[in-house]
Amino acid sequence: MKKHLLALLAAITLTHGATAQTQQLFDFGWQFTQNEKTTRVDLPHDWDIYSAPIPENSTTGTGGGWYPAGKGEYRKTFNTPKGERVKLHFEGVYQKAEVFVNGQKAGQHHYGYTPFTVDITNCLKPVNNLNEVLVKVNNSEQPNCRWYSGSGIYRHVWLQTMPSLHIAENGIYVTTPEVSEQQARVQVEVTVENESPTDRNATVVVGNSQLMVAVAAGQTKTVTTTLFVRNPRLWSPDNPALNRLDVQLKENGNVIDERSTKYGIRSFSFDAQKGFVLNGKPMLITGACVHHDDGVLGAMAFDDAEIRKVRQMKEAGFNLIRTSHNPSTRAFLDACDSLGMMVIDEAFDGWRQAKNPYDYSTVIDSCYREDIHAMVMRDRNHPCIISWSIGNEVMERKDIRVVHTARQMKAAILEKDATRPVTEALCSWDSDWEIYDPHAEVLDVAGYNYMIHKHATDHQRAPERVIWQTESFPRDAFNNWAVTNDHPYVVGDIVWTGLDYLGESGIGRYYYQGETPGEHYVEGGIPDWHGAYCGDVDVTGWRKPISHYREMLWTDDAPLYMAVKEPNGYHGDIKETAWSVWPTWESWTWKGWEGKPVEVEVYTKLPEVRLYLNDQLIGTKQVSRKTKYKAVFTVPYQPGTLRAVADNQSVSLSTAGEPALLRLTPDRTVMAADGQSLTFVIAEVLDREGNVVPEAAIPCEATVKGAGTLLAFASADLKDREPTVTPKATTWKGRAMLVVRSTKKKGSAKLTVKSSLPTATLTLKTR
Repeated sequence: MKKHLLALLAAITLTHGATAQTQQLFDFGWQFTQNEKTTRVDLPHDWDIYSAPIPENSTTGTGGGWYPAGKGEYRKTFNTPKGERVKLHFEGVYQKAEVFVNGQKAGQHHYGYTPFTVDITNCLKPVNNLNEVLVKVNNSEQPNCRWYSGSGIYRHVWLQTMPSLHIAENGIYVTTPEVSEQQARVQVEVTVENESPTDRNATVVVGNSQLMVAVAAGQTKTVTTTLFVRNPRLWSPDNPALNRLDVQLKENGNVIDERSTKYGIRSFSFDAQKGFVLNGKPMLITGACVHHDDGVLGAMAFDDAEIRKVRQMKEAGFNLIRTSHNPSTRAFLDACDSLGMMVIDEAFDGWRQAKNPYDYSTVIDSCYREDIHAMVMRDRNHPCIISWSIGNEVMERKDIRVVHTARQMKAAILEKDATRPVTEALCSWDSDWEIYDPHAEVLDVAGYNYMIHKHATDHQRAPERVIWQTESFPRDAFNNWAVTNDHPYVVGDIVWTGLDYLGESGIGRYYYQGETPGEHYVEGGIPDWHGAYCGDVDVTGWRKPISHYREMLWTDDAPLYMAVKEPNGYHGDIKETAWSVWPTWESWTWKGWEGKPVEVEVYTKLPEVRLYLNDQLIGTKQVSRKTKYKAVFTVPYQPGTLRAVADNQSVSLSTAGEPALLRLTPDRTVMAADGQSLTFVIAEVLDREGNVVPEAAIPCEATVKGAGTLLAFASADLKDREPTVTPKATTWKGRAMLVVRSTKKKGSAKLTVKSSLPTATLTLKTR
């Protein structure tokens, strides 16, 4: 009996000690200390966004949006979990993170945009005892980033437990080397890691395949198998079909670990004669560069905010996003997979020659392989990714040694994934473009920043080169579409940018005579601005007219759209900058401009547009490629209703009266009671007829009670210095946005917005 009892206890111990990997969200209940002040915070957290952008007190400068940066510390206590190995996985900390557990240094990581994992097993107290983790964050060496980085643990943290013999982190690698509509060959590589002191034998189970694996102590071992999928659903932007792969690890017949991953089946190629081909069909690429911040939330990377960012770009007609100029989040890429958005996954902004005194050039030789591998291994199963990018406008481009660096970067990618082309964004601000040919030859697809005018002569000189314009000026939308449409070796255009963003203050702005003149990079910067206005979509999610025009160029079935150019002199003498477009609005409200000319633009590929004002025909315009698919009318302004008609489509704008009420429109009415769900609420100032009042600047104050908290309240005015996470905001162009965060309680959250107008309320459910 005693012998049987010992055997049973041994079996229980083995089974308990070999529990499969678990992952617990570790975001809640941190103590944040900065400048000797301690507050309770839940992650994601960006301490910069809680401050006002003040040029006089800023070390980040115009690039960082005049935010403070600095140093901070995060502490959290937790019970020792059960598991042979215990690790903390950080999706992103900006930057120079050091991790301590119970006073022992467990790990560190410099680059703020790549994930890292710290093994804390040997720092822990026995099971069920209390431990303290301390994360020191140092973003004080400024400037280091050319845009708003944010500061702190701004992405998720996970507490992981696992048996000592387990499927390695990012250890499932899925590729689709052969794809047709009838059958796909799916290759699966599984890496097993043995962190125990003895050699181990195990079995990897993938589908019907069982693969024996022997892993020496302290080593890893990779096994490979092939699956066949008949009549596969092929992933594409129009049909983002995903598959799930489950993998088990068995030892002595018992399952000791199991993991799953999603993947997509698709084939693609880049060719100078055929262009970009996805699943056997040619496709033009219309892309957007997107920075990592989420506008009014700063760098705080909530999943719902990342999903919303991708959805906004999808709705704006884009089919590709370039993650300029750093790896994005897992949630962002998951959204691209599920919504159907192709991606250029970019590693770095610059290399060895500095753009800023404390940028990546200070650590590149010690970190670049680690950071590239972190990006590629985390992201390589995402079908949305069609290219890796190794850099952007590197400063040492005239030094021939740059070719060696490019080869190093490319080699680091190919060590972990050879199924996608490697690109890089090249540029020239002088006449020396052709000298970069040896650099371009390293790349599988050459990225041109603002250099598409060189395409014809480059094609004559290098006929096999495949080109995409990795950055373009927003106002060049028609020419960039035309070049891509007409020349197969130019596979796409990627505008700078899809979204307005924080930092790089003043790029894309228009301004009035008497304001600070010049581009955003003038000496001293543009202190009045803390963000970039070059996006097709502003920080509240409003699509600017240029967004509708661009969508119409690339999409034959885009709806009829009409907007009005702000009359020069209405608010002042308008000046443009290189990345700007003329201020154009969905407005027929120009009080005081009666009888004076106003320019109306209608965007369509339909052949004819008729324009009416107060039901009187103003004129008829023919539309074609010769008119750049615009019908432009000059109309003496008078109040009323402006209506454009093309075939059976029509669109109208009506003159707004005085502000009468606030309308609150949420993007959802039900949130998960998980403390992480977000609802984005648009607040609009309306007149009594329900028209948005386009010049309304109404100070407002918001409160949230119940099962939610107010996370942010702000307008799209990038000159407003009120911190975006306070309850106060002033509408700009008649609009602002609130963000409500759920708590862990089920029930309802009541949002109230008070102003000089009647109080507006909205109730959201949490469950």
